Amino acid sequence: MEQYIAFFEDLPALYKLAWVVACLGLVWTLELVIPLVRHQYDKIKHDGVNLVFLSMSMVINVLVGIATVGVFYWISTSKVGILQWVELPFWAELLIAVMALDFIAQYVAHYLLHRVAWMWKFHLVHHSDTKVDATTGTRHHPGDYFIRELFSIATVIVFGIPVAFYVFYRICTVFFTYITHANIELPRWIDRPLSFIFVTPNVHKFHHHFERPWTDTNFGNIFSIWDRLFGTFVYDDTKKIQYGVDVTDPLRDEDLRYQLGLPLNKSIKTDKDL
Repeated sequence: MEQYIAFFEDLPALYKLAWVVACLGLVWTLELVIPLVRHQYDKIKHDGVNLVFLSMSMVINVLVGIATVGVFYWISTSKVGILQWVELPFWAELLIAVMALDFIAQYVAHYLLHRVAWMWKFHLVHHSDTKVDATTGTRHHPGDYFIRELFSIATVIVFGIPVAFYVFYRICTVFFTYITHANIELPRWIDRPLSFIFVTPNVHKFHHHFERPWTDTNFGNIFSIWDRLFGTFVYDDTKKIQYGVDVTDPLRDEDLRYQLGLPLNKSIKTDKDL
């Protein structure tokens, strides 16, 4: 197992890109075969807009990655962080690292993106998509994505997470991001049992309902246990879901200029501004 995880320490950028393409290819195929909703839309245009946001996120990811090379070196040489101070089996350290990142860099960061007014304005871009499919998972305003990256790096430092663990975690999040946003219908007898531990396609769809309280539920990315522990979990009938968000113009969900300007759009008021 250690040799397998060590592979991720020097994972080439081309391999990471190939993994993104492979995951997208898989979910796009599933969306054709078992769609949850039959959207009446121009899929090429819709997905193209969302992939523009992905390209912005990838640039930020590369820049943050370069800037944090020194962080991982500092952790390994100075023995900074919780995992550097304890002696645990390899598998236990890996599990702690993945769960810590999933909780702090995903659940907590995501929760705050919904609760803090100025952060919510950035996150509106993600929720304004009225035709949720796999590419919606890559639809983040650069400010939103940068906030998430800061939470990730803070978690790495506090827990002393090795670079191989971190890259392994990021590879896992790519898969879960695409599969949970994918416009696919899993049988309830498969989806419901899995949802007791993991975030499933049905679980995350409630988060993309256009209004509260469902909008402010199911914040997890890999594990659903955080939502269950903190009372933010919901599971209902997916036929009740209406995508989008009730404070933005649903007809402009593919307007890049409008979407990128949402954080500074003073005409958009939410209860989070009060």
